[in-house]
Amino acid sequence: MMESLPEVRKPSAPQSPYSKNFSISATKSWLVSGWNDFITDPIPSITFGLVLALISWGVISILYFTNLLYLGLPALSGFLIVGPFFAMGLYEKSRKNSKGEAFSFSDMVRFRPRSSTQIAFAGLMLGLLVLFWLRSADLLYALFFGIKPFPGAMDAFINVFTTPTGWLLLITGTLVGGVFASFAFAISVFAIPMLSITKTDALTAMGISFSMTVKNLPVMVVWGAIVTVGLVMSVLSGLILFVFIFPILGHATWHVYSAFMDVAQ
Repeated sequence: MMESLPEVRKPSAPQSPYSKNFSISATKSWLVSGWNDFITDPIPSITFGLVLALISWGVISILYFTNLLYLGLPALSGFLIVGPFFAMGLYEKSRKNSKGEAFSFSDMVRFRPRSSTQIAFAGLMLGLLVLFWLRSADLLYALFFGIKPFPGAMDAFINVFTTPTGWLLLITGTLVGGVFASFAFAISVFAIPMLSITKTDALTAMGISFSMTVKNLPVMVVWGAIVTVGLVMSVLSGLILFVFIFPILGHATWHVYSAFMDVAQ
């Protein structure tokens, strides 16, 4: 009697080292950890958030006095792109706090990343991405309302928020801005903390960050949505809530990084 041939099975692909299988509920624990870091000697964190809020108000003021206020929303949205770069001091507080080490506001301000030149290169690339997004927003306005002298910030806001053409521009701009923000989020969310505490190059860190985000897309989409909601709440409050929301999210981002990278606590 002839024996049956063994079943041919498709070889299973090895699991990617970047796939961590975190559940959506992990985002809650990251936020709680960020909150705990924030309330542990909160003055340095609040001061950090206040300084960045003042910088943001300064940017909006410059746009207002140069009749470029219509770029205010894209500029604030661009903070999603460069936010991780500004949060390095918050990462340092969370890192020291997790090890029970003392810290101060001066430690957060004077913090020097291990890959200092590379993180400057990463910051330059993210900054260029913000400028490219602002230019794209300018071109979108021209495409929808025509190439003509800019009517002024107030008239531009009226055009955008009270006309069908403006509503279509808002939808299109949101989609285009979402692409910019999603890409920037993917390449920076893990890269900036990595460059802060390890010696590596910017392109490698960004590549790992992108792979880590894509391989864990569901939980990272939720985390990106949480960050976006925090920014929207900050904008709607006139950046008052930003003083508190940004430090909490910055601390929480460190815990996202440490959880994915298995950083020793």
